[in-house]
Amino acid sequence: MAVTSLSEGLVDELRGICGHDYVFTGRSARFNRARVPAPFPVHRWDEFVPDAVVLPRAAEQVSEVVKLANRHRVPIVPRAGGTGLTDGAVPLNGGILVDVKLMNEIKDIDLVDRTVTVGPGINMLKLNEELRRHGVIYPDNPASYPCSLVGGRIGTSGWSLIGGRYGHTRDLVISFQIVLPTGEIIEVGDGGGRKVRKSSTGFQLKHLFMGHQGTLGIVTEATLELVPRPEAEFSAFFAYPDYDTAWRSTGALAKSGIATLAGVVLFDERKLAYLRRDDEAYIPQPPEVRSVVATAMYGNADEVRVGAKRLMRIGVETGGNYLGDEISHGDWAARHDRYATPLHGRLRSGQVVPMSWHCEDAAIPYSALPKVREEWHAIADSLMERFEMFDDWGMFAYTNGPYKPWGDYLTEIDIGIWEMQWDDESWAAWVQAKKDISAVALRYGGSITACHGASREGEVDLVPDELGGGWEVMKKVKKALDPHNVMNPGKYLLDEAYEEGES
Repeated sequence: MAVTSLSEGLVDELRGICGHDYVFTGRSARFNRARVPAPFPVHRWDEFVPDAVVLPRAAEQVSEVVKLANRHRVPIVPRAGGTGLTDGAVPLNGGILVDVKLMNEIKDIDLVDRTVTVGPGINMLKLNEELRRHGVIYPDNPASYPCSLVGGRIGTSGWSLIGGRYGHTRDLVISFQIVLPTGEIIEVGDGGGRKVRKSSTGFQLKHLFMGHQGTLGIVTEATLELVPRPEAEFSAFFAYPDYDTAWRSTGALAKSGIATLAGVVLFDERKLAYLRRDDEAYIPQPPEVRSVVATAMYGNADEVRVGAKRLMRIGVETGGNYLGDEISHGDWAARHDRYATPLHGRLRSGQVVPMSWHCEDAAIPYSALPKVREEWHAIADSLMERFEMFDDWGMFAYTNGPYKPWGDYLTEIDIGIWEMQWDDESWAAWVQAKKDISAVALRYGGSITACHGASREGEVDLVPDELGGGWEVMKKVKKALDPHNVMNPGKYLLDEAYEEGES
């Protein structure tokens, strides 16, 4: 259902809904809203742009735009911050892009029941600036904290850097309002009340819409969890002479039972090599340091003080060397600053070029981390042997389970890519490498993705393999809620649901 242009009459209808000043058809407005931080086939950029952009300011406007799209059978693509790494906000079939950035108001702060209700266009940084004076925070803390938006966090079922202590997006969003693919406005949550955290009435519909990558609707309001602003934060970084010792220490730290533990991160030697050449990083360590484990704790001062003593003892007893306060606290404080590092690319020839960054972010059981690491680096090595434009920026593994840091690990391999060198051959090789990386994750009992989603070319091809019979249910849900396939078509291979219906 590719659309190359919209009729002037349809554009006029959009202006009638959203206002003349909130509908854009110019080239810059359309192309700028097709780009994402992840590596992108820039040699084919003009294939992935919307035909029109709208900026609604109310749920009712979003509803009318979606109904219009259904009447005209035009694709519609939701976009929040555009910081996603799996192309959820990239139009694959043109159509209308709904940009929710103007829906960024704080509608209600309830300090008694500890909730805040917001529009989908607000980010965590701005929200917490307002919440600071109330002594509370919304603890969803992604690497993209200053720029990703609440609506996108729901659409990707985002992951939080401090999720071991406070949970991830799915745990912190209590309920939300969403416009369905046919235009109806509904509210979903863990119960009938907007602020209810636990109910056993009916299906748990909130989780159906978590991570839908814009294929099941557009979020227009959300009610979020508030927690006390931490009295104390403590971070400790430990250095190790080899990866295996650091891996065993990671397990011991994660299983420590410290209630205030927010996360444990294991960096391998290739990641350290990358950080050593990054002049913004706090890793000026000698070559004999081959691995680093980072930890962080949040809570009231009494708990953190006691927990920190246990954490420090475990780190040292398992072979770690504490790196000191400057590195430990300084690098953790800068954790959001290197979300995108395009100027830190360096090819093996020593040439420094602007590179984009991509990560494959599988969920991997702790026991499988060493083997997965070996096989992933081998895939990256093979890619680099064929193309000078790729660079292996190393791996890290991060405690992944909400409130269960001893569970599986978000395991990420970072690849630097000189995007201006893309052609069809290198793009095809990159897509195959992503398939291979995902296949390794599944073979070791993991998941294709822990936080970003798996709707992008490459890893998306293995979604049916991971989900098994659940994949058939997913297609049935999509077709039932979106009978005309207008909501972000082409994502998650869900077009198959409509092809099957025609046969």
